[in-house]
Amino acid sequence: MTILDGKKISNQIKDEIATEVAKMKERGEKVPHLAAVLVGNDGASLTYVGSKVRACERVGFESTLVKMPNTTSEVELLNKIKELNEDDNIDGFIVQLPLPPQIDTQQVLMAVDPDKDVDGFHPTNFGKMALDMSTFIPATPFGILELLDRYGVETKGKHTVVIGRSHIVGRPMSILMGRKGFPGNSTVTLTHSHTKNITQITSQADIIISALGVPNFLKAEMVKDDAVIIDVGITRVADDTKEKGYCICGDVDFENVSKKASFITPVPGGVGPMTIAMLLKNTLLARERHRSK
Repeated sequence: MTILDGKKISNQIKDEIATEVAKMKERGEKVPHLAAVLVGNDGASLTYVGSKVRACERVGFESTLVKMPNTTSEVELLNKIKELNEDDNIDGFIVQLPLPPQIDTQQVLMAVDPDKDVDGFHPTNFGKMALDMSTFIPATPFGILELLDRYGVETKGKHTVVIGRSHIVGRPMSILMGRKGFPGNSTVTLTHSHTKNITQITSQADIIISALGVPNFLKAEMVKDDAVIIDVGITRVADDTKEKGYCICGDVDFENVSKKASFITPVPGGVGPMTIAMLLKNTLLARERHRSK
């Protein structure tokens, strides 16, 4: 069994990006600039955005954090997005989700300039991805592809089962794993909360990508020997034995499933670090595109 070490690979990617940014500076070019918009004080969002800011510092990017109160209206947020769209100094930006209930998330994502949509959530970029055109791939699926690529995990002709159909992970992963090329060329089954006999389906899978958000959902009896397991789930579970009062759990019963898997991602330290690394990679791509215009 091989651990797909997202922390190690993400550090390699950040080092590669830092080298490229250093070359840009030597040439006297503007370095990439990533902005993040945070509405409210959600603890997990604050932690995640903080990690993004530190990652920008590490690779030599400029970064801007726009904090807005929980009472922000949809109009106020849309006006801020318009400012960022029109700011030539900003190469890419993200709006941290989830948003407060008074704001329509879809309206907000639609308002982001597709050329600055380094999260890859805009319908224009999603459509290009579906058509296998050059675009921004959503950061988490992009990170999963990179892990499979760098560990040389065979995907051609394999049966991939995706658990979860979110626009952020499940649905794009089902498209990407079925595309021509590597990683890809697999036969994909997309499962969700209404799928019947899910154990029968997962037990036939060569590759399982779980993005359900249900702790320890995937059990050993649901997995065949030598399957590749990608655990995207990350849930805080109360645990009085921990200093913070909780532990982080994935969708996979790691202790038991890992005994059967050929490759598996840990939680934490698997897909999570890759998401931030690929957000940086998308921002570098955005800077290069803007420079070529």
